[in-house]
Amino acid sequence: MPILLYGTQGFLGYDAPPMRILGLETSCDETGVAVFDTDAGLLAHALHSQVDLHAVYGGVVPEIASRDHIRMLLPLVDRVLEAADGGRPDAVAYTAGPGLVGALMVAGGLANGLALAWSCPVIAVHHMEGHLMAPMLEEEPPAMPFLALLVSGGHSLLVSVCKFGDYEVLGTTLDDAAGEAFDKTAKLLGLPYPGGPALAELAESGDPASYALPRPMIRRPGFDLSFSGLKTAVMLKVKEAAASGRLEQERANIAASFQAAVVDTLVTRTLQAAESVQAQRIVVAGGVGANLSLRENLRHRFAGDVYYPRIEFCTDNAAMIAAVGAIRLSQAEPAGEISARARWSLETLTTPLADNIELGN
Repeated sequence: MPILLYGTQGFLGYDAPPMRILGLETSCDETGVAVFDTDAGLLAHALHSQVDLHAVYGGVVPEIASRDHIRMLLPLVDRVLEAADGGRPDAVAYTAGPGLVGALMVAGGLANGLALAWSCPVIAVHHMEGHLMAPMLEEEPPAMPFLALLVSGGHSLLVSVCKFGDYEVLGTTLDDAAGEAFDKTAKLLGLPYPGGPALAELAESGDPASYALPRPMIRRPGFDLSFSGLKTAVMLKVKEAAASGRLEQERANIAASFQAAVVDTLVTRTLQAAESVQAQRIVVAGGVGANLSLRENLRHRFAGDVYYPRIEFCTDNAAMIAAVGAIRLSQAEPAGEISARARWSLETLTTPLADNIELGN
């Protein structure tokens, strides 16, 4: 029987009784827990953000992130299990990478400990596969194949998705990720952490045509991205404005011009890749996927359909991890060995053993 996944009240159809998967996410600075039922869909989820802890440092401090995951993860598990009617999960899925190794070890250790106590298997999930599948939790998910633009603070990828587990990375960033560029530029402009949302808000009151900033890589072969040169160009504009005493009145214009350059670069590269693989559908996921300017530009410039997760599932979350765990149940392993990978290519993943996997309608 095909496996189907859609909607928060969707289902995974198996020739087997319904299964409950507990999902754990601790790849960076957000602690997430969710319960996904293969028959009823997403039952409950919760997310704790560490933004206030890291704001004083202007970025994520790995040791602090790991310690706060330890503090928050088990209480969140108790809360989410209670919200999901208290039933014991049939498997535990956790983010095994890519991410901060210390942070990953927190979820990996708890997942294996709970699985030993409950005599159930564990599923090591690829964080970016979670983002790829996040739109499948919506009521109108994309059918496969599709092209995915995954953009966050740590990753910028263009991925051709043939079917679940069959991925080709068409392009990636050669230096800074898009979200990282937003955060670093926000810091140059004196904006608070996290910088991405603050910069986007400031850009609303600026003129995106004020500064002629570069659109890196868009005329080069291939589909790779680069944002370090753009960040340097902004730094020079900030220094010029500061030297002339006009920085305060130019901050919004610089922010708007920077955002326009990033969005134009991302959209242009995405459209180039979509034409190359003849994609009729585009999925945008990851924290930068919540950027309204990016969404509006893609909607106007792409002739096909564009899909996004809801805003709360654009950022790191456990709902997407639990959902991927449900699909990869056939690859579950006995508890005992913790997997934590700082780097992990999507292209090394395989399709689960179940035949004829279909996601969406």
